[in-house]
Amino acid sequence: MATLAPIDQTALSTISAAVGAAALVTDEAELRYYSQDVYSNGPTVLAVFRPADKAMLARGIAAATAAGVMIVPRGGGMSYTGGYLAPAAGALLIDTGSMNRVLDINAEDMTVTVEAGCTWDKLHRTLKPHGLRALAWGTLSGINATVGGGMSQNGVFWGAGGGTVVDAALSFEVVLADGTMVSTGSSFFRPFGPDVTGIFAADCGAFGVKATVTLKLVREGTAFAYGSFSFPDAAAFFGAMSAVARDGLASESFGFDPYLQAQRMKRESLTKDAKSLVNMMKAQGSAWKALKEGAKVVAAGRSFLDDVPFSLHLICEGRHQSAVEADMKAIEAIAARHGGKAIENTIPKILRANPFPPVNSMVGPDGERWVPVHGFLPHSRLVEGWNRIQELFDANRAEMEANGVAAGAMLAAVSRSTCLIEPVFFWPDALEDIHCRSLEADHLAKLNRFPANAQSRALVGRLRAEIVAIFRDLEATHLQVARTYPLAAASDPRAWDMLKALKALVDPRGLMNPGSLGL
Repeated sequence: MATLAPIDQTALSTISAAVGAAALVTDEAELRYYSQDVYSNGPTVLAVFRPADKAMLARGIAAATAAGVMIVPRGGGMSYTGGYLAPAAGALLIDTGSMNRVLDINAEDMTVTVEAGCTWDKLHRTLKPHGLRALAWGTLSGINATVGGGMSQNGVFWGAGGGTVVDAALSFEVVLADGTMVSTGSSFFRPFGPDVTGIFAADCGAFGVKATVTLKLVREGTAFAYGSFSFPDAAAFFGAMSAVARDGLASESFGFDPYLQAQRMKRESLTKDAKSLVNMMKAQGSAWKALKEGAKVVAAGRSFLDDVPFSLHLICEGRHQSAVEADMKAIEAIAARHGGKAIENTIPKILRANPFPPVNSMVGPDGERWVPVHGFLPHSRLVEGWNRIQELFDANRAEMEANGVAAGAMLAAVSRSTCLIEPVFFWPDALEDIHCRSLEADHLAKLNRFPANAQSRALVGRLRAEIVAIFRDLEATHLQVARTYPLAAASDPRAWDMLKALKALVDPRGLMNPGSLGL
């Protein structure tokens, strides 16, 4: 539980005079809530600033930093690497949730501009009637996660065959620490000269607060093919996923190890989720096909992954059904060469029809706490990375079992050259406000509630740190660098000096999310 710090009334009055008292939240319960991320608690903030537009955002930041108050930007609150947890009490946390408008859809130039607080879900729903979507269009938490948060933290899932979400960015409007507004790059072409947009992409809020984001658009797919495959071991799984990625055959390619797969299948029944089933059926394009595919999902139930060691799930998206079916045939051949067997393709169908589900999976299926850690590796180092992480778990197996700590992994291909390994921990521990407010009420009511468990939490923290060290040794890269991943240690010393010099230029007093990126 975060501890409240004495409120700096002088600073608060200065900020209030600039933006109006209605834009500031100072309720103690709200301040505690906004001082948590999915994994950790931080020092309590001075106030939460909810700007209505970019002009108010700029005024509030200028007033706060003039009064010596730290700025901490927050997106949808779904991160777990300390990105919006201030290093000390008394920061001004910025919640852009009221800045959530889709400002301009330019179907001629294939761009869209949104305010930073727009969620990926809202953007997708707004673009869908136009037959458009962003090039990379969000994370699975997109019902809460914002476009501005994604541009700051980076993220990946939908459209991962083409890269991460920051690859979809054309330009930003960013408010710097002194309240000035910077427009990066061009609204239709990136980069024009050195990539200024790229400087602010994935900066975890260390260089400024994003006010608006302009993204590249593509035509929404009108033809889809889905495939799911079982593999006997990690080497076979990675071999197939890498081969599919190198050939650019799938828009999304992801899978699970045996433990995480079992956890996912313990969650609520697919047939109970009528919305998922109906949307999946609608997505099939005809009444007969909808009924046929819906019947297959119901018949498969939850047993189709029984006795499946590793499962790989893929979506092919395009304009012509014959083309996506040909891509899936090529994927089937790749899977067979690596010892894979086709299984019911329920998971990719349901996910694609409902891309931004409720975030109930931010806790375990029995109410356990949950936290991931991840690394991106080239295809050539995936098996080595996987094996080293399993060796770490094997060496700590007895302590993990004694403390109720378990781990699985999500695995995904990202572009043609890299794949994600994301170990995920579960352990019995008390839920925080952020979990209780984010989960659906009926789902939360069914979960076990565990007492606080500092010992198990400390073990998870140690194992996460050791996995980060393994990834660092393998020269992995990361999203959501924030205050968790070692950017300085991974950087060329001269490049790191350049980042420090840039930080000093845009934030000379060190008040913009201090400590983020290790700056």
